[in-house]
Amino acid sequence: MESDVLAFENFLGKEGVLKDDITLNTTDWTGQFKGPGSVVLFPKNTEQVSAILAYCSKNKLAVVPQGGNTGLVGASIPVHDEVVLSLSKINNSFSFDDTMGILKCDAGFILEDLDNKLASLGYMVPFDLGAKGSCQIGGNIATCAGGIRLIRYGSLHAHLLGLTVVLPDEHGTVLHLGSDIRKDNTSLHTPHLFLGSEGQLGVITSVTMTAVPRPKSVQSAMLAVTSFEKCCEVLKLAKSSLSEVLSSFEFLDEATMKCLKTNLDLHSVLGTPSAFCVLVETSGSNEDHDMAKMGAFLDECLSKELILDGVLAGSSADATKMWQLRESAPLAVSRDGYVYKHDVSLPLKNYYELTNVMRERCGDLAKSVVTYGHVGDGNTHLNITSEKHSEALENLLYPFLYEWVVAHGGSISAEHGIGQLKLPYSELGKQPEERLLVKKLKNIFDPNGILNPYKMI
Repeated sequence: MESDVLAFENFLGKEGVLKDDITLNTTDWTGQFKGPGSVVLFPKNTEQVSAILAYCSKNKLAVVPQGGNTGLVGASIPVHDEVVLSLSKINNSFSFDDTMGILKCDAGFILEDLDNKLASLGYMVPFDLGAKGSCQIGGNIATCAGGIRLIRYGSLHAHLLGLTVVLPDEHGTVLHLGSDIRKDNTSLHTPHLFLGSEGQLGVITSVTMTAVPRPKSVQSAMLAVTSFEKCCEVLKLAKSSLSEVLSSFEFLDEATMKCLKTNLDLHSVLGTPSAFCVLVETSGSNEDHDMAKMGAFLDECLSKELILDGVLAGSSADATKMWQLRESAPLAVSRDGYVYKHDVSLPLKNYYELTNVMRERCGDLAKSVVTYGHVGDGNTHLNITSEKHSEALENLLYPFLYEWVVAHGGSISAEHGIGQLKLPYSELGKQPEERLLVKKLKNIFDPNGILNPYKMI
């Protein structure tokens, strides 16, 4: 290993090779994934990544690409002393066409920093994540990040135009994929092979994508709803009444609100207790127009008895309080005890049925069964907590939960990916022919199998 470290120092300089106190790079933020490791590399450009991967391929050294390390499935944590390749120093190049809305930047930019850069130009990144202060745009692409505004702007598949990717072969081949323009139908859309690939096929070092105009008017409202069926009715009404300005439709159940109050001392903005809270956001260009639409929407919800109560934010401070509840939900749950986190998608007719099924199945073994998420796109974050890790509870949960999701037309991973956590269940809901195709692609791009092994594929 010492000769390998010397080679890495030759590529990067001693300052680019970390050998001591690498715990932050070998442990995920939840503390549930901890891996062995002896070295973390910090390249500053594509050429250095190429040199590293060429060397590792020739010497059969396994490599874990790592962005902001904010994932929830252990995809960026080593399993057996792999070399950790951090992209955090590749964050210099930034260019933006403010007429066409096309962004080109290095993969190591932190999402929030990137969004702030675009703000001064009247634009924003078309997705928002709770981890925006530490996750990186390259990692967002590698995991096909979702977030709270997918209902308005679509997934990253709608925005990705091009990538620079380094392959884990003996040449460290650098691929410049896609285009810097919006319409280019001259080839297969190869950048999309790496979108959601979880570091299995290559290392992303540069991203070209579209940004969206930053709204001049943002309205938020929180609604109290008695049943999940009525939540779905409210969603249908929001899509038709708010239409072109609807940007988010988020959901918190009563158990989530209890967790927020108990664990973080955060209280609902609604005066009326209810089984469910819905957070609706609009984003537009005319405040008077948007407020009128939101007001009419709330009036119709009340007149049709779809909601018990509703509060329209009268200021940015009011809106911040509403969004603090939604964005603090993961932290509130993490303070409830040991957490079994789930990120699945389902048809809305089965969305909350899953929560009820698991609540009954877990019984007294669970401390809390909590659900929040993105009702607007069918993505539920079901969290089950216990005082400590429980093998009995775990045996009740798996594989039953994932099999139930697939049997009801859902996906076992809506936005967090497979990583280590879901590898045992990765074939659920997928045809054998598709899994075989994916493995063939893996062999083409990574013939020595050195890139992010023991995960996803």
